[in-house]
Amino acid sequence: MKKKMIFAVAAVLISGVTMGQELLTSKKGVPILPGAGDYAIGVDATPFLDYSGNLFNGNLGNTSPGFSYSPDRPFSIYGKRFIDANSAYRATFRLGVGNNSISNNVADVTDTTGEKFVEDKTTNSGFNVTLGLGKEWRRGKGRLQGVYGGEALVNLNSSKFKNEYGNSLQDIDDSTLTRTLEVKNGFGFGITVRAFVGVEYFIAPKMSIGAEYGYALGFNTRGYGETTTEALEPTGTTSTTVDTGTKATGFGLDTDASGFNIKFNFHF
Repeated sequence: MKKKMIFAVAAVLISGVTMGQELLTSKKGVPILPGAGDYAIGVDATPFLDYSGNLFNGNLGNTSPGFSYSPDRPFSIYGKRFIDANSAYRATFRLGVGNNSISNNVADVTDTTGEKFVEDKTTNSGFNVTLGLGKEWRRGKGRLQGVYGGEALVNLNSSKFKNEYGNSLQDIDDSTLTRTLEVKNGFGFGITVRAFVGVEYFIAPKMSIGAEYGYALGFNTRGYGETTTEALEPTGTTSTTVDTGTKATGFGLDTDASGFNIKFNFHF
């Protein structure tokens, strides 16, 4: 019984020593590599690399580096959640909704004095949504980690502009005039499934610089848009809506970057 207990204690001690050897820490004892439950965000490393290089080329007035979206995910937030030290979920998110208008004062055609004005207004609106989810695995025994895995991304987008006129066509009384009321661009949809492989090097505790290649299967489509116009007819003002623009569909299977996409990853 005593021998069994001794062997059990020895096994625990040996296990603890082994785990202690595998745990990479800084001089202050801070873990360098991410672990289970950690989160990470990725940003474009280019501004930082440009600034560092400019420190040695004699340029004056160099702009300070700033956080930028990763070039392979424009205007999208990119992050990870670690399942354990060797695997993580990856997510990409963008929800862009915009609406802006411009107003101009123009002469009121019904006013003979030329002192009154009415308002013409143009409104632009649209949305752009990107959602992505994937999983990565990693291997490595030090600061240099190999990364590989797969993910899928979906993009939806559309836009339009609308004109509102202060003077009606009846008041203008011009049968040769055709005015644009609204233009809707075609609805765009795209989906990408990609495999990736890359590296990360931890330059400080929970801070790494990484790069990856991807091989992707992509499909995208965009429908016809619509243009609505109005014109003055003998019977009054009429509006007409017609399909405009170009309907397009694309499919591809290829590497998805001309070179490594270099980014900083911050873990917390």
